[in-house]
Amino acid sequence: MSEHKDAPSDKDAELQREIRAERKFSLSEAIGRMAGPGMMKGVSPVTRKRQAEIEVQEHIARHLTDAGGVLGTVVLRHFTESELLLNNLDRPLAALATGIRKVLDSDYLLKELVREADVEWGRVFGERPHFEVEGRPPDPDDPYTRASVSAALAALLETLAVGET
Repeated sequence: MSEHKDAPSDKDAELQREIRAERKFSLSEAIGRMAGPGMMKGVSPVTRKRQAEIEVQEHIARHLTDAGGVLGTVVLRHFTESELLLNNLDRPLAALATGIRKVLDSDYLLKELVREADVEWGRVFGERPHFEVEGRPPDPDDPYTRASVSAALAALLETLAVGET
């Protein structure tokens, strides 16, 4: 009895060897073999969290007006490290809208975001960052003021509201 069960698998193995002998070997085939049968059927190898981060990153890159060039990086870093994204992986842009509203509604969060953008700008460009000082007008060379960041975030929020409908 066991001979009859082994016979079809021997034939299958022989058939697979013949097929492979005539085929060129590729990197994608090697990866598929390593993953095992059924591993890639309908499932993305990219985690859902990473997919959500990429969706947010692309939206920010397309829609955020950023004269200094680093605000998008700072916003993305804050957002991808937040519980807000982790709790809304299926709707990352809606979660981003909620996060932006929180920043715009909190003077403290807005000041911190502006400060971090100033620090990042200074680091990237190798210059001393311009920080806003309470009671003084902003430095004209400062690419990130509370007013400019607030306006940029409000404009980004509008693009998210359009995308939600």
